[in-house]
Formats: sequence, C-alpha cells, structure tokens
Amino acid sequence: MNKLPITIFWFRRDLRLNNNSGLYQALKSGLKVLPLFIFDKNILSKLEDKDDARVTFIHQQLERMNEELKVFNSSLLVKYGNPNEIWEQLIQEYDVKEVYTNHDYEPYAKERDGKIQQFFNTKGIEFKTYKDQCIFEAGEVLKDDGKPYVVFTPYKRRWLDKLKPIHYEAYPTEKYFSNFLEKEYLSVISLKTMDFEKSLLVFPDQSYQNILQNYGIDRDFPSKEATSQISVHLRFGTISIRDLVKNSLGKSEVWLSELIWRDFYFSILAHFPHSAKSSFRKEYDLIKWRNNKDEFKAWCEGKTGYPIVDAGMRQLNATGFMHNRIRMVVASFLTKHLLIDWRWGERYFARKLLDFELSSNVGGWQWAAGSGVDAAPYFRIFNPYEQEKKFDKEFRYIKKWVPEFSDPFKYPKPIVDHKFARERCLATYKEALSQNS
Repeated sequence: MNKLPITIFWFRRDLRLNNNSGLYQALKSGLKVLPLFIFDKNILSKLEDKDDARVTFIHQQLERMNEELKVFNSSLLVKYGNPNEIWEQLIQEYDVKEVYTNHDYEPYAKERDGKIQQFFNTKGIEFKTYKDQCIFEAGEVLKDDGKPYVVFTPYKRRWLDKLKPIHYEAYPTEKYFSNFLEKEYLSVISLKTMDFEKSLLVFPDQSYQNILQNYGIDRDFPSKEATSQISVHLRFGTISIRDLVKNSLGKSEVWLSELIWRDFYFSILAHFPHSAKSSFRKEYDLIKWRNNKDEFKAWCEGKTGYPIVDAGMRQLNATGFMHNRIRMVVASFLTKHLLIDWRWGERYFARKLLDFELSSNVGGWQWAAGSGVDAAPYFRIFNPYEQEKKFDKEFRYIKKWVPEFSDPFKYPKPIVDHKFARERCLATYKEALSQNS
C-alpha cells in the first residue's frame, strides 16, 4: 500500500485542469492530489454504437489532460468498470483521506454518488462535491414563495437579477498545479479495451468569440456559420460555463439567454424528475400516438419528403450536430405530423447528438410536443415549408444535405400531407386533453 495520505479528484463532466471548481478545492486541500477518471461501465454498456463519437471525444480529452499533467510529473489514472468496485480497489491501493468532485445532476449520477457517499462514510473518507456545471443550481433561482419557475422568461429575469461577478469568476487552479501527486506516467486505457472503436466524426473546436456580435441576427439561418457549436465542450466540461457567461456579457444577450436556458432545464429536471420519462403536463400522457415504425425509420434516415426535415436528420447522422432551429422543426414534425411519441425522438437524439444533455434534450422535445414547461401550445404546429421560406429560402442548407431534393425521380414524395397531418394532430390532441377537463 502507498502509505502517503492523498486526496483524489474524480473528473466526470469537467474535463479540464483550468477554472475547475472542485479541482481548485482539492489542490488547496493540503494533500497531494491524484487525478482520476472512470469510464463507467453502467453508462457505456447502454450505448448502441461501438463507434459512439462521445466516447472518442472523452478519450481524446483525457489524453490531452494527461499530456498537460506530464509537465508536473503527474498522470491521470483512468479506470474502466463499475465505479463502486473501482473505489473499493482504490482505497486498498492508496491511503485516501478525501475525494473531491463536481456535482452531477442527472438521475443515474445522483443515485451513483449517493451510494458512493455511503461507502465513503463507512471508511471515514470525506466526499466533497462542488458546483461547476452551471451558474445557478435548482434551489438558487426560485420564486418569492420558494417554488420553482416553470416559465422561462420570469426565470431568466430572476437569474439575471441574481448574477454577480463572483458567479463567473475563474478558479485559479494553475496556482496549485504543483500539488498534483507525482507518479509514473500512464497511458490512457485504449478504446479497444472497452470494446469501442474510434469515431471518424470531426469535433468542433472551442472558438466562439467570432460569432457573438451577429449571433442574435444570424443564428436562425442553418446555412450560415453563425452558431458556436460549443455545446459538446460545455457538455463534457472541456470549457467552463463561467468563462462563457463572462465573455458573453455585453456582447450577445441572445447567446447569454441560451446559456440561461441550460440552467433552466437543469432546474426543471431537478424539481420534476418524472419529466425525464413522462410528460411534465401529465394530461399529455393520454395522447394516442400512432408510433408507425416505418415512418419513424424514414424520419431517422432523413427520407420523409420534407427537405428541411430531411436535411436536419442527415446533418445529425453525419456530424452528431443539428442546428437549433432545425431541431425544433424535426421534433415538431415527428410529434405533430407523424404523431410519434416524443420519447422515441428524444432517445434517437440521445444516441446521436454529440452534445446530448438529458435535461435540455428532454426539455426541448417536450417543448415541441407541447407537454413540457414553457411549451409551445399543442395547436402551434411548425409548417416545414414556411420554415424553409423563412430560414433557407435559397435552399443552401437543404442542397448541402439533400442534394437530390430537386429531382422528383430521386427524392421521395412527402410521407404525409401537411394539411391532413395538421388536422389529424389537432383532433388527436384535443381528444386526449378533453379527457382531463
């Protein structure tokens, strides 16, 4: 056993050494810090694709961090397996006094951390966790009566009222990098060892400053390079939310608003955990979905005969990214035109999106279906043709992803007539909701 008493910092969704809240506290703890990452078998075993791009992305970021740690004669310890079993092994190998990490808000993570906390308690090990993923947690932005907001605009108003420089100040971790445990340099475990393959997708970089000035004007046009695509970095914490908020202040209120939406959805999932799997507005669970598997397959493959819908789905399948305006269009189409359960679409996005975030994904899908907080009314049904005219009138986006759309012999006929689908949707929703009146 290594007799040197140490602190372990457990990286999860915060894959960076700089401006990391929990890591800053660990490095100041007075003990040498062993940096750790666990590839959680309970999560990875549920992934359908062996070349899942997010696993490759995490792997690349761990290799980058490991190189950074090399400068301080340290190394990242990377494990693969069940976290509970790994922690049992680690406390036998090391004299662990404290474990530091950052909060994770998803249901599985909270359950996992609760069990590990109990285990640490039996061993006399302190388990300290910190806020790092968001600016304000669920209990920090509440109405005057202490209840959570379920409408975004007043939430945003209160969020902005509460915001002070202390909320986006950086944690100067670099001052304490000498406190990393000196240890033999170890390579990061291979993807093959975990039965995964390297994804061929190209990951976006962390640049976003150049789009802020015109973001509010250009962001709705999918053919323009007007969005940051920073979301995958935010999802896995390779960049700090504090940096993003600080740098957006005074530059783009619209972009800042998108960051506030993320906190809002974190809050909704925390206060209303049932919304991860069922309708936030319970009466919407009475909708009689058609759930036609052939039509769902056509939607997934981008072969619905609606060019802007198909372009979005093909972009998603090819890149792991979809423009936010188009996310709304394709989600509305699936739930309203095809009457397919929003959970089917949510799961498909969860499989394909590089930036998949449970709270935002569920929130967005329930918004489109009309069943969520701050939802579009059920009678607001996106007209894909009107969306094309407004946001891709020269078909630049569509031509990029559906090059055959102008050829009637190659491009499929619409899977359903828009007018018919709209009337069918209204009748189906009205019938379901009338049962609750």
